[in-house]
Amino acid sequence: MIVVALGGNALLRRGEPPTIAHQRRNVQVAADSLAALAHSARLVVTHGNGPQVGLLALQAAAGEGEGIPGSPLDILGAESEGMIGYLLEQELGNRVRKEQRIATLLTQVEVDPADPAFREPTKPIGPVYPREVAERLAAARGWSIAPDGTGMRRVVPSPRPLRIVGTEVIGILLDHDVLVICAGGGGIPTVRLPEPGPAGGDGLLAGVEAVVDKDRAAALLAITVGADAFLMLTDVEAVMDGWGTPDARQIARATPDALLALDLPAGSMGPKVEAAASFVRATGRPAGIGALADAEAILRGERGTRVSGDGAGISYREPAAR
Repeated sequence: MIVVALGGNALLRRGEPPTIAHQRRNVQVAADSLAALAHSARLVVTHGNGPQVGLLALQAAAGEGEGIPGSPLDILGAESEGMIGYLLEQELGNRVRKEQRIATLLTQVEVDPADPAFREPTKPIGPVYPREVAERLAAARGWSIAPDGTGMRRVVPSPRPLRIVGTEVIGILLDHDVLVICAGGGGIPTVRLPEPGPAGGDGLLAGVEAVVDKDRAAALLAITVGADAFLMLTDVEAVMDGWGTPDARQIARATPDALLALDLPAGSMGPKVEAAASFVRATGRPAGIGALADAEAILRGERGTRVSGDGAGISYREPAAR
């Protein structure tokens, strides 16, 4: 069984108009790749939602100007999880064998209310604005903002996931050969309240104003469900050593220690490398990072970056291999 995590920017690429038509076209590329995998392996699919939840937040803010209260981030996360899940489920259903059943689950993820991320928002959501526009919106709406390229984006808390709520349901579906789409956007962020619920148990769950780190949540999901491999598919071909420089090279294979020793961007590839390393260390099984259309080749180690405990250090791919 393979857990496949689709990056939010792979589903809505930088510079593309944020239309459903563009997102569906990108989902179709993902579905082509995933359908090929689904013929030979059970799949759990998760996905990012940064661009989508940011757009929903903008729509909610526009409604506030008309006297309609805006929705908190946990509700917007649930909305985006349902929207992207619907697109994935439909396009996958059009491609896999007719007897393959597919289910999309709204998935809560428990986080620690004392996580330092709540004091230092870092997760970018929504579009990139010119600085003056971002500063005006931040002042009007109480946003935190941070640089992104030549512009600015809204940033929100991104706490570490503690537990995927409802993994037993995912297990039941997998036991019945259902392709599961779940934990989209890192899952719906929730915290455990100290008072017990009406039925007892560990306490009430409540939504919280945050976006769970999707890469860490995907790794936790892969570990929890006992995946044989963990793939992260995004809008780049592989992890790059020296990214943005004339000496940049594609990393073909690496151990967790060697990969984590590199100086990788915290806002993009860094979290994916950390997630891949945590899965490999916890399970001894391989992880892969690469382009959306290359899922099967990444799994075979022919494209993308393969992370495993085998071998030593880092090996690079010659440019002609692509």
